[in-house]
Amino acid sequence: MELIPLLLLIFICTALLAGYPVALTLGGISILFALFCIPFGVFDPTIFKSIPIRIFGIMNNVTLLAVPLFIFMGTILEKSGIAANMLKNMALAFRNIRGGLSISIIIVGALLAASTGIVGATVVTMGLMSLPILINQGYDRSFSTGLVASTGTLGQIIPPSIALVLLGDVMSNAYQRAQNDMGIFSQQTVTVGDLFIGAIIPGALICIGYLIYTIHKNRKNTDIIDDTINSTINILDLFKTLALPFILIFLVLGSIFSGIATPTEAAAIGAFGSLIIALLNGKITFAFIKESSERTAIVSTMIFTILIGASIFSLIFRGVGGDDLINLIFGSIPGGSYAALFFVLIVIFLLGFILDFIEICYVIIPLVAPPLLMMGFDPVWLAILFAINLQTSFLTPPFGFSLFYLRGVADQSIQTSEIYSGVIPFIGIQLLVLLLMIIFPFLIW
Repeated sequence: MELIPLLLLIFICTALLAGYPVALTLGGISILFALFCIPFGVFDPTIFKSIPIRIFGIMNNVTLLAVPLFIFMGTILEKSGIAANMLKNMALAFRNIRGGLSISIIIVGALLAASTGIVGATVVTMGLMSLPILINQGYDRSFSTGLVASTGTLGQIIPPSIALVLLGDVMSNAYQRAQNDMGIFSQQTVTVGDLFIGAIIPGALICIGYLIYTIHKNRKNTDIIDDTINSTINILDLFKTLALPFILIFLVLGSIFSGIATPTEAAAIGAFGSLIIALLNGKITFAFIKESSERTAIVSTMIFTILIGASIFSLIFRGVGGDDLINLIFGSIPGGSYAALFFVLIVIFLLGFILDFIEICYVIIPLVAPPLLMMGFDPVWLAILFAINLQTSFLTPPFGFSLFYLRGVADQSIQTSEIYSGVIPFIGIQLLVLLLMIIFPFLIW
């Protein structure tokens, strides 16, 4: 019987690798598989009645409303040209430091991550703006591509991250399920705000790791040419490009951390604030709003259709005995709870080679999180470990989405192998921070 849910997983992964749409694959193959199992008495057809309830639950989830709002906020800021201005002014601020441009890219990338949270937009924007300049100024080509691709993924872990919003919903459901299985009816909850707070130190450590490696890499690079020596910084431009995003980030995160607003309400504040920043930059037009809204709708629709498909998959996977398969796997792992944790983290890391973080978040984590939570692991700590691990899925060759984004905007003279080799040190930094979080769990509040 344990082989039946395993067959479902194999069919799903095969279809995904073949390039079929994620949402349709998760929902469609799961339903077809269930229909095939009904005549053999493996699947109870009454389970189908729960599908509309699950879909309505997703549509009625107020927390997930933060997703389109944060996407809209990020899209507005990205299209308002503030990223280009920030990069220009930060490069001027670090012009007297060897490798100053690369340092400014990390700082700007972190600010964009905290203000947009959209990995694809950040990688494309930074790739178009900074990659040609890095190469022209004498930076190593492999390092330059790795820096841009890796910096773009900071939006995965630095709040307010869309990935943390999605992961917060998944972990909340997993935590409730784990408590139900343990017979705990006075249940505790885990919120998106908890994950935002927990991600602060890990996100900061990853940025610091990037900075240390960058400074070390370029400290003896005599080929670097700084073409900003004779340029000056306009104080007003510096305020508009740095102070305003800082204020917006403070309002969004501060309102969440202080308990004044929920993540959804804070996302609305961020969306409104981004419009004000765009207005101050003279970018507000009907076409601008229309294009930003359309892009927000497209990305949000993709995410929610995947969520609906994953919900159907999860229901049917449990219906064909998936819980027994998971319990069998965890029960056969020697070494106790931490051995099971490392096994899951390694599996997620390897899956990042072939699957997107959304697929891992909605397909794999709902299966493995409840058993780990039943072993006594803190849900916030566990969620942040997953988030850091999922961040690597954007960078791990051959199918890391950040690599694809950069490949699409990089000059044709740059080899794909150079991009792959360039991200390896940054993947190592992420995994080092992950290990530190495991060894020192108190770093995650």
